[in-house]
Amino acid sequence: MIQIFAFSKQNGLRRIPEAESLPGLLKDDAESVWVDLESPTEEETLILSSVFNFHPLAIEDCVAESHLPKLDDFGDYLFLVLHGARSGDVPGTFKAVELNFFLGKRFLVTYHQQLSRSIIRTKERCLKNSLTMSRGMDFLLYEILDSAVDNYFPILDDFDEVLDELEREVTASPGKETLNRIFTLKRDGMSLRRVTSPQREILNRLSRDPFSVVNKRTAIYFRDVYDHLVRINDLAESYKDLTTGLLEAYISMVSNRLNEIVKVLTALTVVFMPLTVITGIYGMNFKNMPELEWRYGYPATIGTMVGIVVMMLWFFRRKKWI
Repeated sequence: MIQIFAFSKQNGLRRIPEAESLPGLLKDDAESVWVDLESPTEEETLILSSVFNFHPLAIEDCVAESHLPKLDDFGDYLFLVLHGARSGDVPGTFKAVELNFFLGKRFLVTYHQQLSRSIIRTKERCLKNSLTMSRGMDFLLYEILDSAVDNYFPILDDFDEVLDELEREVTASPGKETLNRIFTLKRDGMSLRRVTSPQREILNRLSRDPFSVVNKRTAIYFRDVYDHLVRINDLAESYKDLTTGLLEAYISMVSNRLNEIVKVLTALTVVFMPLTVITGIYGMNFKNMPELEWRYGYPATIGTMVGIVVMMLWFFRRKKWI
């Protein structure tokens, strides 16, 4: 699907229904154009080469899925690969949404295979207030990136809630499901850090490097997005330490539980050991065993065995071994 927005001081903001109008709009110095390609067809993707004449390598990186953010400066335009985020099916998980941008002085092309809430929100903002595009294509890019970065914070809140829940589980009754959830959270925390760390550097370049298509006044706004990404990256780093601590606590709790079980089994083994000796002695069936003919031999033996058990349990209890 392709959507085209054009803005000029004379005509204001318009939605352009036909892609055939693009060459004429791009030649008009008074027009600013935003082209959004969402899950585009092959024919719609050809616009990148036939109309905009973007570099083949940039188009190749745009169409192919990329797991790492990047920024390439082609002089007349910038090519950016960045990632938004949306919550996963399970709380405490997230999925990265790849966003590709071609930024020129008078145009912005956004290319994405998945639905992007930040782009939808920016479109709605442009339709409500046409002056959004009047501030330049670089400022429009800022609007999209600012919205995309804001989408990370609800995911971080979910991470916090899951961490608190896992802490309670680990101290109460850790099980195999708890371990799986810890590993899932640790993996997603590392993925979040892998996405935000290089993305932070890209925003730092947009706010500091002298790109011809980025106005100095807009660079200050990119600095604000950079600050948000620094905070997100720091939180992602802290989640790594917290999940590692949770894993160590889980192992410790399981080890303590195992030690308790082993301690009880060892105590039972020690208690029944002398009983086994007694039954072994009287099970040898020698002919000259005085107790075999004694009338009270059986109850005396049972009483002795019970006494030994009681005495040993009392001793273990006094030593606080059980």
